[in-house]
Amino acid sequence: MNFVWENIFKKDSDSKDLMHILSENYLFETLSKSELKFVKEMVHVRNYRPGEVVFRQGEIGVGMYLIASGSVDILVEGIPAEKLEKQTVFVTRLGAGDFFGELSLVEENGRRTATAVSSIETKLIGFFKPDLLEIVERNPSTGVKIVTRLSEVLGKRLKETTVKVTELKRELRIQTEKV
Repeated sequence: MNFVWENIFKKDSDSKDLMHILSENYLFETLSKSELKFVKEMVHVRNYRPGEVVFRQGEIGVGMYLIASGSVDILVEGIPAEKLEKQTVFVTRLGAGDFFGELSLVEENGRRTATAVSSIETKLIGFFKPDLLEIVERNPSTGVKIVTRLSEVLGKRLKETTVKVTELKRELRIQTEKV
């Protein structure tokens, strides 16, 4: 009988944890408590084993993920200039509180630009494009808050990418001038 009672209480605890995680995420931190409860009913929680693929580079993206616990490695498949076989390149390891895949919330049939793999036991919160569209339809003011924050994130990441590409071009030009 303890098993039943433990699950009931654990579910309530998990629900509070989910509200807390959502409230601390940049996309949702401006939402009121009632708006967060509404969003909480839309998201999908799933546990991943170490080494389990969340999504693969090239797949059509359908949503983003928030890391509730654990960590996820982001990998890119590339073809080095010297070899014909693909090479997997480690990009970064994301941890609890981080989120990834948000571009798929705004792209139409966009392809994943990287592979995401759970590095340890990991709990992810999935927030998918149909969820966002339903929020926008059912509660436009909440949808606008989320979309505004999403736009800010995408804009910031675009700026960071532009800076990095500029730095890499500069380094490449310096390297080619030395040769």
